[in-house]
Amino acid sequence: MQSLQGCHTSRLVSTQSVSVTRRSHLRVLCTAQQQQMASEVAQQTHWLQKTLTLPNHKRGCHVITRKITSQLPELTEFEVGLANLFILHTSASLTINENASPDVPLDLHDALDKLVPEGNHYRHLDEGYDDMPAHVKSSLMGPSLTIPISKGKLALGTWQGIYLNEHRNHGG
Repeated sequence: MQSLQGCHTSRLVSTQSVSVTRRSHLRVLCTAQQQQMASEVAQQTHWLQKTLTLPNHKRGCHVITRKITSQLPELTEFEVGLANLFILHTSASLTINENASPDVPLDLHDALDKLVPEGNHYRHLDEGYDDMPAHVKSSLMGPSLTIPISKGKLALGTWQGIYLNEHRNHGG
């Protein structure tokens, strides 16, 4: 038996005309088998989509792990999976970082301000001097996280926490 795209098939006949027909036939068989396997997996797959609401945060980096998990009691239903968090905000971001020391969020915020300072050297100043730097920081840090789920919990490391980074003075 020879394997072709995950399907077991017999060896192809060497004549080209038969081989083409045989290959077409094999593709159909593989597609049908793949559809059957996908259907079986889909029956075992459980999806959950939910919108979470967070309170407004002042400018800075804030550990929000508990605020997230408290709104997701459904996590306990998942033995294994992936959680995708996405913030609908162009001047804030999400990241994972150390959650043990209260100095880490402060230092992270200070470092971001040094990397991307405010000022009138940007073209986009319509919403204030803090707006364009906030967009840059949001792009650098990113609007989403994908976190493994294991045994009904977010599989974060011992010292890891989910951060909401608000990059504007009057965000929300």
